[in-house]
Amino acid sequence: MKNTMKKAAAGGVAAVLSAAALAACGEAPSERAGEGKSDYLPCIVSDEGGFDDKSFNQLSYEGVKEAADELGSDFKDVESNSPNDYTSNLEGLVGQGCDTIVTVGFALSAATIESAKANPETEYVLIDDAADANFDGKTDAENIKPILYDTAQAAFLAGYAAADYTKTGVVGTYGGQPFPTVTIFMDGFKQGVEYYAKTKKKDVKVVGYEGGEKGSFTGEFVANEKATNTARQIIEQNADVILPVGGPIYQGALTAIEDSGKEVALIGVDADFYETDPKTQDVVLTSILKNMKTSTTDVILAAGEDKFDATPYVGTLENEGVGLAPFHNFESKVSDTLPAELEEVSAGIVDGSIKVNSYLAK
Repeated sequence: MKNTMKKAAAGGVAAVLSAAALAACGEAPSERAGEGKSDYLPCIVSDEGGFDDKSFNQLSYEGVKEAADELGSDFKDVESNSPNDYTSNLEGLVGQGCDTIVTVGFALSAATIESAKANPETEYVLIDDAADANFDGKTDAENIKPILYDTAQAAFLAGYAAADYTKTGVVGTYGGQPFPTVTIFMDGFKQGVEYYAKTKKKDVKVVGYEGGEKGSFTGEFVANEKATNTARQIIEQNADVILPVGGPIYQGALTAIEDSGKEVALIGVDADFYETDPKTQDVVLTSILKNMKTSTTDVILAAGEDKFDATPYVGTLENEGVGLAPFHNFESKVSDTLPAELEEVSAGIVDGSIKVNSYLAK
């Protein structure tokens, strides 16, 4: 476990250790000082990507911080170095007296369920997983609020845009591991490309993913040589747009694009890569957005006002929980008609006239 070094805007860091926290993970969670108006204590634990992943961990952290600032409360955060840290990190936060604990990512699902069952008075917010280990359609503990995102809808738009932009007629995608929260992007992207090809009567194909667990996966969520080589293989199939899904694995795609010497565009996930990682600005076509900061802020604000509701939240195009980032530097490179077409397709998805299949679709 490692503690983050970020500072809350309203104050300094208080190092308060408890015997429980010391026994659990050797170091205390970082405490951020608010304005002292509230004794409510929200907390957050990352997955192994850490809070500086320029993606969902960072956005969720910012959401908790913003809510704590608005409530005038302190908050605690703790990063996980590996999956082995999840249980001990949660135990440490419970021992520190957290009222609501945000756990970021489906990888923490099992540890979150276990902790929630053992601590029914503590509220849990699980981001990107339904907390339904036995798949019976019910959350496995009544004190867990799942926050989910039907990113297939926004990825459908990205696929449509990629199909319109490609010069080679080939676009590609690959993921970290074939978890539903990864393949939901890839499924939506593939459907969007296929919808474009059908309606425009153009030959555009997707490489790197066939559906389900059939596709190119690196096996982990790390920016390593395997992520780079997987991207290279897709580029070698003549793809000039690539969608990497899996936190930092996109950095491998950046290396592969640079090494190829070709004009290959990147599509980001979770956050607007143009804003969060300046290295992508010359290659990022657009990004598929999960508005994690806003949804996390809203849930923590409600909990801080004694209005915690365990009903699952599902982000969609309609409620603006998901969306598509601007084209930024590619605005002059996409077709003049594309923005209007995307608005029309988005409206069709919202009103149901265009069907996007996903495990979260109603």
